[in-house]
Amino acid sequence: MIAVLLANNSVFAQATIYPAKAQEKPVAITGATIHVGNGQVIEQGTLVFDQGKITYVGATATAPPNALIIDASGKHVYPGFIAPNTNLGLVEVESVRATIDYAEVGENNAHVRSLIAYNTDSKVINTLRSNGILLAQVTPQDGLVAGQSSVVQLDAWNWEDAAYEIDEGIHINWPTVRSTRFDGGASSSTDNQKEHVQAEITKLDDYLRQAKAYTELDGQGTSNARFEAFKPVFRDDRKVYVHADKATDMIAAISMLKRHGVHPVLVGGTEAHLVTELLVDNGVPVIIRQSHSLPYANDEDVYLPYKQAKLLTDAGVLVAYSIDGFWQQRNLPFMAGTAAAYGLDKEQALATITSNTAKILGIDDRTGTLEVGKDANIIVSKGDALDMLGNDVQRAFIQGRDINLDDLHKQLFERYEFKYGL
Repeated sequence: MIAVLLANNSVFAQATIYPAKAQEKPVAITGATIHVGNGQVIEQGTLVFDQGKITYVGATATAPPNALIIDASGKHVYPGFIAPNTNLGLVEVESVRATIDYAEVGENNAHVRSLIAYNTDSKVINTLRSNGILLAQVTPQDGLVAGQSSVVQLDAWNWEDAAYEIDEGIHINWPTVRSTRFDGGASSSTDNQKEHVQAEITKLDDYLRQAKAYTELDGQGTSNARFEAFKPVFRDDRKVYVHADKATDMIAAISMLKRHGVHPVLVGGTEAHLVTELLVDNGVPVIIRQSHSLPYANDEDVYLPYKQAKLLTDAGVLVAYSIDGFWQQRNLPFMAGTAAAYGLDKEQALATITSNTAKILGIDDRTGTLEVGKDANIIVSKGDALDMLGNDVQRAFIQGRDINLDDLHKQLFERYEFKYGL
């Protein structure tokens, strides 16, 4: 009787998922359709990696001695997907304040580092890996200057292990006038909002001017943590991400930052297709925050959010995809798939969640494509990973480590499959 009870408990228990061990021997993935991430596709190709680095990508080749052979005939191999602009690991239960670490009190938190609050034990992380997302940009929110983001790999014991690119950017939420159409008149008048927005923009302009002057002092005088955070910005060692959606806000933001010698990355960009010439002339890439949505304006083409990536790409803008929130990030590959369905070349669509994202985040020397010398961040899918019906990630590797693809959703499926004898 005790044995039966223990057996039942083992079925219903949620398995603990441990980070994978370092790669111990070469691995060769053979017979697959390899999507390199730079537009190149290799049919029935071979990919070899050892000690966490890719050593060969190309036509069928002889595997190294004692290599683990993975027969991926009929399957697809991709670079690991990258999720930018997410509060993954900074919030677990949105309705419980104690689990929320993505926002700090105050308007200017340039010195705040999201990385040290990142929770590697979040149950959400595993569900993202199951859909091929292996890296994420953990991003703070709220306030005029929200703080610093970092890129993490999604298989780690703690935030130190997870760190992939530390404190790579500072995030600014550009002040804007909010619509009052759907708030029942609860918000302040448009004139009052405009006054507040102008005051916030002036405040940001003054802060950037002071931060630049502080940088030129080079350590002389009193230390200021908020100004210190911008030192790498003015030395081109740290990016500035500006969150804005309206065309007028983008024009104002780019103009101000250019005046201070800062070259921003645009996040959101709902109306970015209206200012493509400005973006191209200033070399401003765009991280589209949400494509599965309605258009911003009532009279826009209802399919505009699906087509926007193609419009920007055709104009010469570097484009990447993201999604609001944290658990929603598992749908990231389907944003790219939708873009492909609405005109963007399939491999260009893949680049919006791999190589383009890596370039924007400044990690393209290590990841984003399946090329020799880069980290072995790789996924193997039974079908088309950008398609909801085809996405079936069966193997995944982060820096060569064979990671566990179990997650809470799969465990619940097995639990109730067992219960109903399906």
